Amino acid sequence: MPCIDSAKRAFSRAASTTAVVVLATACSSQRPAPAPSAPTTSSAPVATLATPAAPSGVVHRNWDAMRLHAARRMVEANPDRSYTGRVHEPLLAIPVLEIELNGDGSVRRIDVLRQPSQARETVQMAVDAVRRAAPYGDISKLPRPWKFSEAFLFDDAKRFKPRSLDS
Repeated sequence: MPCIDSAKRAFSRAASTTAVVVLATACSSQRPAPAPSAPTTSSAPVATLATPAAPSGVVHRNWDAMRLHAARRMVEANPDRSYTGRVHEPLLAIPVLEIELNGDGSVRRIDVLRQPSQARETVQMAVDAVRRAAPYGDISKLPRPWKFSEAFLFDDAKRFKPRSLDS
């Protein structure tokens, strides 16, 4: 079963690389942790955010293309809050979100998978960025569940870069 072994190794390498980058950048920071704050509830809609027009005719055929498209939309919808250049270390914070979509690409739910120990406000900033960029196009042809994860690499200016664009 060389195909299965090869797929397992590729998945393991990708998961290991992502974990190492996230842990290394999170652990390399020497900033003191801020005082505890109230927990963030990320599933509540944000009424003050404008929603860009739905992408016309975008139909996603696989999750890799969908993640890349979503990351690009997040940057486009948040031009003053994002960056696309080289990631400078140490990073301020790396929140990780799990985004669940409806078949039309609208946001159904957002869960926080990793909350940074410092600059906790970056979690809400990431949630707002995801909602601003929605809808993400038709995903009804993709296998369920319609979920994906994104790590947000925040710099000292509190601007983010989706990890999907840092490959």
